[in-house]
Amino acid sequence: MEALLMALMASVSGIRGTFGDGLDPQTLVSYAAAYGQWIRQQSGQSLDGEVNQGDSAQGNSTQGESFKAGDNPVIIVGRDSRVTGEICEHLVTATLRSLGINVITLGIVPTPTVAMAVLHHQANGGIILSASHNPAEWNALKLLNHRSEFLDPSQGAEVLALLNQGAGEPSLDADNNSTSISWASWDQTGVLSADMEAVERHIEAILAHPWIDREAIRRAGLRVAVDAVNGAGSEAIPALLTSLGVKVHALHCTPDGYFPHNPEPLAEHLGDICDFVKEHRANLGVVTDPDADRLALVDEHGALFGEEYTQAIAFDWALEQADKERKEATSLNVATNLSSSRVADWVAEKHGATCVRSAVGEIHVVKAMQTHDAIMGGEGNGGVIDPQLHYGRDALMGVAIVLHQMATREMSASECRASYPTFVMSKQKRALDELGMDAKSFLDRVANAYGHLSPNTDDGVKVDFERGWVHMRTSNTEPIIRFYSEAPSATEADALIETVLSEVGV
Repeated sequence: MEALLMALMASVSGIRGTFGDGLDPQTLVSYAAAYGQWIRQQSGQSLDGEVNQGDSAQGNSTQGESFKAGDNPVIIVGRDSRVTGEICEHLVTATLRSLGINVITLGIVPTPTVAMAVLHHQANGGIILSASHNPAEWNALKLLNHRSEFLDPSQGAEVLALLNQGAGEPSLDADNNSTSISWASWDQTGVLSADMEAVERHIEAILAHPWIDREAIRRAGLRVAVDAVNGAGSEAIPALLTSLGVKVHALHCTPDGYFPHNPEPLAEHLGDICDFVKEHRANLGVVTDPDADRLALVDEHGALFGEEYTQAIAFDWALEQADKERKEATSLNVATNLSSSRVADWVAEKHGATCVRSAVGEIHVVKAMQTHDAIMGGEGNGGVIDPQLHYGRDALMGVAIVLHQMATREMSASECRASYPTFVMSKQKRALDELGMDAKSFLDRVANAYGHLSPNTDDGVKVDFERGWVHMRTSNTEPIIRFYSEAPSATEADALIETVLSEVGV
C-alpha cells in the first residue's frame, strides 16, 4: 500500500490522483474502508452494537450529540462535477455501507456545503470527492471529522496507519476468514439516503448571517458575472446571488465536469471572465474552482483583484462588524498562513487587531483560529473561513461578504480593490540538485544566516524584511524547495529570493 500511495498525492486530509492511473477503484475502496474503520473506532462502536470502552467517544462530543450506542455511524458524501465523480461515489458509498455505516449523499455540491451538512446531520464524518483545482482527469477523497473539519495530522496519520496495516485490503487467514477488516453481515449493512436540500440550507444560513446586509445588497441593484468552471458552484453560486437580489450573468456554469479552462483560478486562466464582465457591463465578476472553496474577483473594468485580496476583504468585513460589538478591552484576531500576503496584516492593524500566522494548509489555519479565538480566517489562494458558519473555506460566504462591502460602502469593485495597498508576490521553485544540498541543510543554512531577523521556522523558514518577505518550504511530492516572496513590486519580490540564495552561497 505504501508503494501505491507513492503514485498518489497523499496528505493527512486525503488522497488525490489521476483516475485509472493510481486513483483506481481498488484504491478508492481501500482508502474508504480505512477511513470507515477509523470512524468506527472514533465513534466507539463495534459491529455488535457495543460501545468500545477504550475508544474515544467521538459520537458523544460537540457535533455528534445524537449518536447512541447501537446506532450506525453516519457519513456524508458529496462530490464536484467531475465525470468520474459518480463512479467514485458508488464505490465509496458501497464500501462504507458494507462496514455498517449509514451514508447520506448530497450529489454535486460545493465542498463547504458538505461541511455544513456534516454539522446539520450531526454526522460522524464526511467525504468530499473532488480534486479541487486539479485537471478534469483527476479526482480525490478529502476527509472530514465530526466537527466538519479536515482531518488534522494526527487523525490523518491514524487513517494512513489503518491503510498501511491492510485495514482496507482484502486479506484471509488459514481458515479463509477476513483478518483485515470487520465487514458487516447482511443484516447490519448501512442505509443509503439522499439529502437534496443541502445547498438550499447553506444559502439560507448565509442569508441569515447577522453580519450580511441583504437589503443593502438588494437595493444596490448589482450585476454579477459568474465563472464556476462548470464545477460544483455552477448552480449554487447563481442561486445565492439570485436570493440576494443580484442580476446573474453566467459563464461556464453547466456542472458537467468538462472544465473550459485550467480550473485553478489564477490570472493566466481567467481571460474569458474578464472579457465577459466588460461585455455584460457587470459590476463584479466572481470565479470559483471546481469545488467552490476558493474565490477570485474581477472588477467592472475586467481587471483581476489578485487572489490575496479575497481574504483581505473578508478580514476587513469581519473586523469592521466585530468592532461594532466588542467591548473596549476585547482584542480581536484573524488568522492566515505564513505564505499569505502582508495585506492581511495591514487590514488587521487598521482595526487594532492581530493577524496570527500558521503553517500552510487549511487545517493549520483552522487550528490557529481555534487557539487564538480568531473571528475570521483564510488563505491567500482565495479561501475565506467564517467560523460562524463552519471551519472551512467557503466561496459562497466569500461572495456574500464582497457584495456586502460593495453595497454598504457604496463602492464599485475597482474602488473596493483600490482601498487596499498593493503587494506583489513571486512564486518560484529550485531543485535540490540546483541548490547543491538536501532540503534540511538548505533551510538550516537560511535560518542561521538570518538569525538576527528572528525567522519563523514553523513551516520551512520565513524571513521578514522591511519591504517584504521570503518563505521557503519543502515539497511533499517533488525534490524541490518552494519559494514565496512579496514586495511592493515584482522586481523587488524576485530580487528578495535572489538575495537569500546569494546570502547562503547558492
